[in-house]
Amino acid sequence: MSGRKETVLDLAKFVDKGVQVKLTGGRQVTGNLKGYDQLLNLVLDEAVEFLRDPDDPLKTTDQTRRLGLIVCRGTAVMLVSPTDGTDEIANPFVQPDGA
Repeated sequence: MSGRKETVLDLAKFVDKGVQVKLTGGRQVTGNLKGYDQLLNLVLDEAVEFLRDPDDPLKTTDQTRRLGLIVCRGTAVMLVSPTDGTDEIANPFVQPDGA
């Protein structure tokens, strides 16, 4: 057994690929991952933020804001997922209005 710690999250396979990042406070951005470090600080290029609904801050809208090159601080990162191979589906747990 080696003395080197192995990280649970291997971001190397996502470098120069599209990722979606959810941050504490409800912000959500997508962009091309250009770099990262052991503290999970992320550098995203061509970043786009999905704006939140003013009536419900937990929901994002289809409105976006172009941010360009950004750094996401590791302490604020909650989720990192690839944009390729993911699709949004309808919530199967929502009850129809007539039920």
